[in-house]
Parts: sequence; C-alpha cells; structure tokens
Amino acid sequence: MDSPADPEGPRPSRGDGPSGGARETSRRLSREQVFVLISAASINLGSMMCYSILGPFFPKEAEKKGASNTVIGMIFGCYALFNLMASLVFGKYLVHIGAKFMFVAGMFVSGGVTVLFGVLDQVPEGPMFIAMCFLVRITDAISFAAAITASSSILAKAFPNNVATVMGSLETFSGLGLVLGPPLGGFLYQSFGYEVPFILLGCIVLLMVPLNMCILPNYESDPGKHSFWKLIILPKVAFISFVITSLSSGFGFLDPTLSLFVLEKFNLPAGYVGLVFLGLALSYAISSPLVGLLSDKMPHLRKWLLVFGNLITAGCYMLLGPAPFLHIKSQLWLLVLILVINGVSAGMSLISTFPEILSCAHENGFEEGLSTLGLVSGLFGALWSVGAFVGPTLGGFLYEKIGFEWAAALQGLWALTSGLVMGLFYLLEHSRRRRRSKLQNILGTEEERTTLLPDET
Repeated sequence: MDSPADPEGPRPSRGDGPSGGARETSRRLSREQVFVLISAASINLGSMMCYSILGPFFPKEAEKKGASNTVIGMIFGCYALFNLMASLVFGKYLVHIGAKFMFVAGMFVSGGVTVLFGVLDQVPEGPMFIAMCFLVRITDAISFAAAITASSSILAKAFPNNVATVMGSLETFSGLGLVLGPPLGGFLYQSFGYEVPFILLGCIVLLMVPLNMCILPNYESDPGKHSFWKLIILPKVAFISFVITSLSSGFGFLDPTLSLFVLEKFNLPAGYVGLVFLGLALSYAISSPLVGLLSDKMPHLRKWLLVFGNLITAGCYMLLGPAPFLHIKSQLWLLVLILVINGVSAGMSLISTFPEILSCAHENGFEEGLSTLGLVSGLFGALWSVGAFVGPTLGGFLYEKIGFEWAAALQGLWALTSGLVMGLFYLLEHSRRRRRSKLQNILGTEEERTTLLPDET
C-alpha cells in the first residue's frame, strides 16, 4: 500500500525483499529517510516532554487531592512497569498491527491522555482522583511504548547501514525533551495554572499526528518465526540486556536522589538544582550523535565503546558522592563535572547496544526484516523500562537507609559488573573466533594436500 506522501507512484509492497535498482529508488529513499527522521524526532521530543513535564508541580497538586508520597511515587513508577509489558507485546506484534499505524496511533493516544491529565484537577479528591491518575498514566505509558517501538523499527528499516548514527542523533531530541519539559511546565504552571501545561503540550502532540500520517512511509513485512525468548537466550543479547538495565537504572536512580542530595549538601536554591541535571542531559544529547557516527564508521570499535562506557560510568557513580572509602571531599564543581562525564560515557554504551543486538540476531538466523526489528525494538524498550522502574525505587530506598554516597557507589558497582562481564565475553568471543579461523586454515591446507597427492603419485 502506498504512503499518502508518495507522488512517484506505486512501490513494492514488501519491505523485506530487494528494493530494485539504486538508480530507480535513490530519490525515493532519500526523501523517505528525511520523512522518517522528522517523524522520529517529533515523537522523541514530544513524548519526552510529556513524560518530564509532571516533575515540577504535579506532586504538590496530588498532595492537595489527598495522595500520599507513596501513592505519588507509585503513579510515577507505574509508567515504567506498563511501558515494559507494552513494549514486549508491541514488539512481538509490530508486523501484524503495522509499524505506521502503531506509530500514529501511539502518538494520538499520548497527546490525548496528556490533555486529559490537564483536567484531572476537576476530579473529586481522594480515591477517584488517584484512580484517574493511575488510569491516565498507564494509558500514556502504553501509547508511548507503541510509538517508540514502531519508531525504532522504522528507523532501523530506513537506515540499515547507519542505525547507531541515526539513533544517536535522535537522542539529541530525547535529551532536549527532558531538558525543556520541567522548566517549560514550571513556567506555564506558575503563569496560567495546572491545566495549561498539559493541554498546550497535548495539543502540540496531537497536531503532529496528521503530519506523520502524511509523511511517514508505510513499510510492510511478513510475520517472523522467531520470538523474544529465542532472542534473549542468545548469550551476547543476555549480557547486553544486563548493560541496558544497568544504564537505565543509573539514570532512574538520580531522579529521586540527586536533587535531595544537592539541596542538603550544598544548600542551593531550588531553582538551581535543575541546572545541575542540565550537565548530564546536555552532555548525553551532544555526545550521542558523535558516538553513533563513530560506531557506524568503525563497527569493530562498537564493542569496546560499550565496555569502556560502562567502566567509566561505574567510576562516575563512585565519584558522585564521592564514595566514603575514596576519602575525597564532596564539591559542587566536581559533582557537575562527573555528571557531564557520565552523560558522555552513558552515550558510549547505550548507543552501541541496539546495533549490537541487531547484528547478533542476524548472525543467529533471525530474518533481516521488520519482524526482527520489532523484536529488537520491543526488547530494548522493555529492558530500559526495567531499569527505569528499579533505579528510582531502589535508589530512594537506599538513599533513606545508607545515604546518597553509598547508594551511588552501589549503583556504580552494577555498572562495573556489567562492563567487566561484557568485556570478558568479548575477549572469549575473540579467542573462539581466532581458534575457529586457525582450524579452518588447517583443514583447508589438508584438503589441498589431499587433492594434490594423487597427481604427485
């Protein structure tokens, strides 16, 4: 089926097969790639702003409506939990539902529930308000999972040879959304009240829906025979999964703990706390495109970017407090510097994970098509959600029990373990490949001798 923005006439309906001559398709593919980038950038920016806009003012409003701190934490936490489950489902059935429909529908629902969040202050306080908050937040999580799973799959389909570069570049828009969401939400809340931030942002997302319906290509594919279980039991994928959850958990750990630590330790005004977070978000957003480009240009470096990124991240968490056993005095400039380095190191690891899982799947017999891309995208989203749920939950508990310094050090220990395990796996893999290559050379030499012997006699 042709996309609405396809004036050049019909195209092959299959997305997996050969796409014809380069001379015939180069213009169409170039235009489609631009459209895909615009669509993916819009969902990354819009969804991240919708996700982060709640932080500055929703907890206070929820308290007025009778929600306890524990319930407010659960309202925030349920997002990651349902995003996890939805990512697995949508990744499995991406081909059946259709990537473009899933993308557009996810964006439409996300915009709609963001608007609904803006009218929750009209709901009676108590159980009714709390129940509606959970319902809207869960719906937002499911719609976000649909849009992002479809977006990642479409991107990998449109840019098969530059997956890391494109995804790294689009992380700039994710970082921008996370950076702009809280201050924009706080400003609109102070100026116009509770409803306006949600209604304005939700309407902006809804206006993007018809744009994406027109410009987004419609890739089709046959359902694959593989499953998440066959993907996750591959040893390399299992270890990379551990890396993704550790990185996601690290980001999530900082949400409920870092602001409290900075306020308590350095007596900063509340308005300056957001600037501390800015170092992490901006360094990650700026470095991710560069890491992605390097990863695609030199794929042999990808594995070491992943390993050393984790090891540097581990060091960063050890120095955030810093950990008491290091006997280093805590200083604000050091904290900001460590957050900037952490943003770069996290980008080194994270951007390399998606193409590594994808290449591992193809090496192990997974078909090269939208079905496999859906599985990988869904798995990535689910693993990220696991860390996003565990990180703030465990982080808040550890902060209360042992303090920020030790809690951050334990978070660094997770990153250190995942980095060392991943490095050891890559060394063993390299050793196995060298032995296999030597064995093939020996067998090849023996076959040549066997062939020549009858002639020599």
